[in-house]
Amino acid sequence: MAESARFVQSAGSATLRIVRTFLRREFLDLNEATTKASIVLRDGAVFEGFIFGSHTPAAGEEVINTGMVGYPEAITDPSYYGQILVLTYPLIGNYGVPSHATEDNIPRYFESDRIQIRGLVTANYHGEYHHWNASRSLGDWLGAEKIPGVHGVDTRALTRHLRAKGTELGKIVIDGAAEPDWYDPSSENVVARVSRSEATTYGSGDLHIVVVDCGVKNNIIRCLTRRGARVTVVPWDTDLGSVDYDGLLLSNGPGDPVQTQAVADRIKGCLDDARPIFGICLGCQVLGLAAGGTTFKLSYGHRGQNQPVAEKGTGKWAITSQNHGYAVDANSLSSDWEVWFSNGNDRTVEGLRLKGGPHRAVQFHPEAVCGPIDTAYLFDSFLDEVRKVKRAR
Repeated sequence: MAESARFVQSAGSATLRIVRTFLRREFLDLNEATTKASIVLRDGAVFEGFIFGSHTPAAGEEVINTGMVGYPEAITDPSYYGQILVLTYPLIGNYGVPSHATEDNIPRYFESDRIQIRGLVTANYHGEYHHWNASRSLGDWLGAEKIPGVHGVDTRALTRHLRAKGTELGKIVIDGAAEPDWYDPSSENVVARVSRSEATTYGSGDLHIVVVDCGVKNNIIRCLTRRGARVTVVPWDTDLGSVDYDGLLLSNGPGDPVQTQAVADRIKGCLDDARPIFGICLGCQVLGLAAGGTTFKLSYGHRGQNQPVAEKGTGKWAITSQNHGYAVDANSLSSDWEVWFSNGNDRTVEGLRLKGGPHRAVQFHPEAVCGPIDTAYLFDSFLDEVRKVKRAR
């Protein structure tokens, strides 16, 4: 019995050594990047790791995303402009990065035409990717676009810190390199940095939807064109009084909505119009400002693919994908408006609508790529309303 026990103990120890070796070689990928780097927060907290991607320092707003998949989409989401993205899922890079093929003149697998984040932070980075659709590694992609990544970070501790302290400004500091200055994307109108400079039309159909580009995700355009709409995406500062449309969509985008007050002021002139308005993410906050409400900064934002929302009046719940750091103050809305959806975790506004009117908006993403798609029906509802109003005109 003693010999059997010793054999089992020895076999168990050998198995444990093999597992540890595999994890270190395959997931930490220390052979790919051994240059030390640190995540330094404005409050003085420091989290150490190793650099991959571009070996350049960076600064921005440190935010967390709880999604298990979808890093190519998240990294190219304009709503993340100016931010250092911390991915809480421990294994990143294993399925590489898809090709930059286009479909209907839109990148097929990305939410914009470039990386939008200022830096990426992961617990484990896997440089050897395995996926039928992959064209290169995550590290190669980051390096080509001069975006630094830091792996080997205790992202659990970093996430707990940000949840306790709130969103912080952060830096990626690399051993031997000059430390960058702090950068706060909320201090400027970053929508102007991600919006297009001229109008672009996609698709064809009997309905003409104009999308105000505050940093529009590509899949919003896809969701409209695949439902038979002709979509014209216009720059954020377009004079909407001179634009012909059947329905108006206010897109997602980065930064403090107060910095986009000029957009809200233009939307005010559209609120008395019967033609429907639909806002998504930042578009919800802009519509709230246009309606006379106010917005506030959330402690650490809602970012990930698992945010529960409840619809007022129906008792229905949905799991949603979200990416925003601000919300509309429900108490600031006039009696003409009402809360449409609320967040199941903190009861903040997740949607608002004009009572008895055609205008409405949601904080979450009904067009979510990688899912969930529980609320994709909202595009159908929007286009049905647009069609009904058009027939009545």
